[in-house]
Amino acid sequence: MSQFLLVLVSGVAGGAVYGLIGLGLVIIYRATDVVNFAMASLATLGLYVAVSLRDRGVATVLGVLAAITITVVAGLLVRETVIRPLGQGQLFSALVLTMGVSLVAESAAGSIWGDQPKAFPSLVEGTVRWSGAALPAQSLLTIAVAAAAMALVGYLFGRTTLGSAMRAVAESADTARVVGLGAQRLARIAWALGLGLAALGACLYAPRAGLVPTMLSAPLFRAFAGIFLGGLTSMYGAVIGGLTVGVLDNLAANYVSASLRDTFVFSFTVLVLLVRPQGMFGTRTFQRV
Repeated sequence: MSQFLLVLVSGVAGGAVYGLIGLGLVIIYRATDVVNFAMASLATLGLYVAVSLRDRGVATVLGVLAAITITVVAGLLVRETVIRPLGQGQLFSALVLTMGVSLVAESAAGSIWGDQPKAFPSLVEGTVRWSGAALPAQSLLTIAVAAAAMALVGYLFGRTTLGSAMRAVAESADTARVVGLGAQRLARIAWALGLGLAALGACLYAPRAGLVPTMLSAPLFRAFAGIFLGGLTSMYGAVIGGLTVGVLDNLAANYVSASLRDTFVFSFTVLVLLVRPQGMFGTRTFQRV
């Protein structure tokens, strides 16, 4: 029982990271119709800066704040200089450009800091005993911080004027413009929020994975599996899908085969999409052809 509890908590912690990254992807996609593949690589740059600051004696928490800030600023610069000039409706072009930015960011990280793995400090050390299991304190902190961040995002979109305006832009930028909402300003806020969530998830994930230029590639694709599982346009779906992927991934690795963990997760996702193409919480759309 204690082993199962340990596996479950570790899976929920991993799923919380996938949920944060997936939530950031969905927020940006709904606001600007851009699937931001560069998000993870930009967050990795922020992590390298955080490690560099720690090596110079800066507190880890301040390094995490610096990583989030750098990720947000770099992402907004990418949007203003690379994505926004494309104009509306260029989904495929924007997708390809963000993939290119991702490759450039990974190459830059490797050139500046090298390709050798670096340790990223845990925010907390030690374990917590519960039901006979020694649960890593870092995993419990990951779950708590991710839950708090997701709750704040839910409050923002459900209870505030800014959240209502962002939902209006997500439904129709033209409608938002008619009622006097600044679509570009709200899009920037959505990008900043999405990038910040991804950077927070990266900071929570890095202590268990180590730091290399491509460290977030696997979490990014698992986050994509989560948002397709939950529904591409659903923020709740991104969270629940990410948690589902994290738990299934860890259960498969421990009780089936570590080499088949991704096969198990993505096979499950495909089966769900065959039954419900819009995902668990997505909305089916109809187009006249």
